[in-house]
Amino acid sequence: MTDVFLDEYTADEAVQRYGTDTAGYGVNYLMEHDYGRIYRRVLTQYLPASVTRNGVRLLEFGCGAGMNLIHLVGLTESAKIPVVKAYGTDFSPKLIEAARTDSARIVKAGSRDRVEFLVARNETIVDDMAAGIGVAPKSLLGSFNVVFGVNTFRYCHRMKKEVESAQQFYDLLAPGSVCVVIDMNSQFPFFRSKLRPGQYSDESEVYIPVLEEYVRPLKTVGFEILEARNFCWVPHSAGPALSRICTALTPLLDTVIPRYGMRSLVVARRPA
Repeated sequence: MTDVFLDEYTADEAVQRYGTDTAGYGVNYLMEHDYGRIYRRVLTQYLPASVTRNGVRLLEFGCGAGMNLIHLVGLTESAKIPVVKAYGTDFSPKLIEAARTDSARIVKAGSRDRVEFLVARNETIVDDMAAGIGVAPKSLLGSFNVVFGVNTFRYCHRMKKEVESAQQFYDLLAPGSVCVVIDMNSQFPFFRSKLRPGQYSDESEVYIPVLEEYVRPLKTVGFEILEARNFCWVPHSAGPALSRICTALTPLLDTVIPRYGMRSLVVARRPA
């Protein structure tokens, strides 16, 4: 199964799909709006004031070509929150190479040397990051303020590594710091056909958890759950018109059928 995923995420199509300039209108809209509101809430409400005053250390796991981390670094700058260091990790060397290229081009010169992308797997992220940076693994423990992943935690479930991965994220966070998981919700009824049951001989290759399954491994390793809900009605592939329509319908859909939102959100805190 690992080879299946690696083949998919080292293809040229993957770089196009997850690059800042090529991912499409819908993804960029969400980073500024739906996802952006979550990021801003985490930074301004859930972190200790001393952290946002003195500087945050960020880590995006499963970062793809880095567009979420690059966006978050820009968001913290606009909020006048210093970034001490920001790391993005992914198991695909090709996507990490693309992330480094985009970061060098997009991130402001004053912050560029504080943003770094490394090849690392979610379930072994501590050791893999340490090897990439050239430090002892224990030096990374308890050193991050926000650890987050978008559309990547489901792969941990598919490989039966969700608890191991959650433990890695917990260990990397300082007490009182926050982990954010945003991922697909299997109860959304209109996913493209190749993700539907019956399309693959090995169904684990396309398995999508429900909200409770995203929560469970985080609770198992000791996280306090701050938010757990389904949200988001704008497809990543949406253009401007569809994004506006979906946004206009969002309050109604959130009221009538909230469980069927396109994404699952879990915000979890390592207890102080």
